[in-house]
Amino acid sequence: MGKNKKNKHELFTAEVESLDQEGRGVGRQEGKVVFIEGALPGETVEYVRIRNKPSYEIGAARVIFNESPLRTTPRCPYFGMQEGSCGGCAMQHLEPYAQVAIKQKVLLDALTHIGKVRPQYLLPPLYGLFWGYRNRARLSVRDVKKKGQVLVGFRERKSNFIADMKSCEVLPRRMSDLLVPLRELIGSLSVYKELPQIEVAIADDVIVLVLRLLAPLTDLDKEKLEEFQKKYKVEFWCQPKGPDSVYPLDPENADHLKLKHPEFGTEITFLPTDFTQVNHQLNDRMVTRAIRLLKLAPKDKVADFFCGLGNFTLPIATRAGAVKGMEGAQGLVDRANIGARANGLQDKVSFETRDLFKWTTEDWDRLWE
Repeated sequence: MGKNKKNKHELFTAEVESLDQEGRGVGRQEGKVVFIEGALPGETVEYVRIRNKPSYEIGAARVIFNESPLRTTPRCPYFGMQEGSCGGCAMQHLEPYAQVAIKQKVLLDALTHIGKVRPQYLLPPLYGLFWGYRNRARLSVRDVKKKGQVLVGFRERKSNFIADMKSCEVLPRRMSDLLVPLRELIGSLSVYKELPQIEVAIADDVIVLVLRLLAPLTDLDKEKLEEFQKKYKVEFWCQPKGPDSVYPLDPENADHLKLKHPEFGTEITFLPTDFTQVNHQLNDRMVTRAIRLLKLAPKDKVADFFCGLGNFTLPIATRAGAVKGMEGAQGLVDRANIGARANGLQDKVSFETRDLFKWTTEDWDRLWE
């Protein structure tokens, strides 16, 4: 029901039926769909309207009248729906296993309503680490004069400001512990105003921090970065332009990074700006399940579309007779071929650059020529 409709902070009450893919509660207000931040299915909430469109509106929960049994206390002190909260996560108020179930439902709804298909049966969901799992991240950097310091972290919810965070529950602990030292380091560099972001890439045994630089480092800057590397056991890479312009601060660390697939004895090689799965544990389980479902035999030939660096391709090659990986980006194909040779699979695997959005029936006929 509306209250004081002339007030821009007018309050309404709604019953929440489901969650959308952004973790917002979905209900109805006078027949119109409303997306409510901080609300969970089964709850009745009082919310403040944030945006009002002809076909929908967006609100933020202010009072929860009957809490869902799936609601939990967020583990991170910086998580929340209020102004200034960290925007790096969206569902910490929802029990972790329920998060997976909700995401599965969102996917099934999309398949039904958009793809017009229904699965014949569902496999049990895969679970990985719920905390400390995020091995890829893009952290923003900004000198905040009001706080008298440089902040390093995720952006605030619905804001370009940087969250004043000193730890992060979804980053591995060793990376979370670097947030405050990184503030101090970046603030001491001559280029601190020309360094807008740090990309985090964590491999099996190393943390790489890619500095997006809009100005060159001085010799003193390099000395400070080198000291930080030694003290905290990390590697700095520099990115002056696009993703392929990255290079290691220390030339001795010029080798590509590696991620292993324990069950198949393979590993992929990658640059810190290449795409890799965020949750390594979950990725291992996903690859393992997929290959077991394929029930591959040594005589089988497999085509892997959008293969990237060979995350699936290389493990498949340990079970099949021949595998062809296809990808649109030449740089990824080059590094995938490096991976094939490094794994001794170059006789069974081939990678090539293809525009897979233009694939035809004739391409299928020529695939194994």
